[in-house]
Amino acid sequence: MQLGLARLDLPPRSAAAQAVTAAHEQAKQLMADLRDLIHGIQPQILTDLGLPAALSELADQTPVPVTVYSALTGRLAGQVEHTAYFAAAEALTNVAKHSGAASATVTAKAGDGILALEIRDDGKGGADPALGSGLADRVGVAGGRMLLSSPPGGPTVLRVEVPCKTNS
Repeated sequence: MQLGLARLDLPPRSAAAQAVTAAHEQAKQLMADLRDLIHGIQPQILTDLGLPAALSELADQTPVPVTVYSALTGRLAGQVEHTAYFAAAEALTNVAKHSGAASATVTAKAGDGILALEIRDDGKGGADPALGSGLADRVGVAGGRMLLSSPPGGPTVLRVEVPCKTNS
């Protein structure tokens, strides 16, 4: 904002005005990039409406048709929702990029102190967790675990389990 105001105080078409204008445009782009980054870190829909709504939004953004089944009735702790959201986001990205799947499902349910999130696709299989991106580590930080079944020929099933309590 200060750059925009400073630009008004400079003679039009001067070298200084051009430099301040360029800096102002760069600052506006940086702010837009920062907003996108923050949205990627904690999507507003997750904050406002919780995991089921955020999973539905992820499904809508995935190029492969995804059906979401959620049996969640209340809000979960922030870290649990955050971990589950990013596990689903990474899994759906991998489905779209690598699986050759025609469709996928995301199932979320909580019971006996565990949030179980399952992402299943009808793709070619062959996913190797040894070549992964650290998802198991991220789930582990939340006290959870990740299980993967992906035989050649498919299907691929990723299951993430995170300890939780519901916060109605």
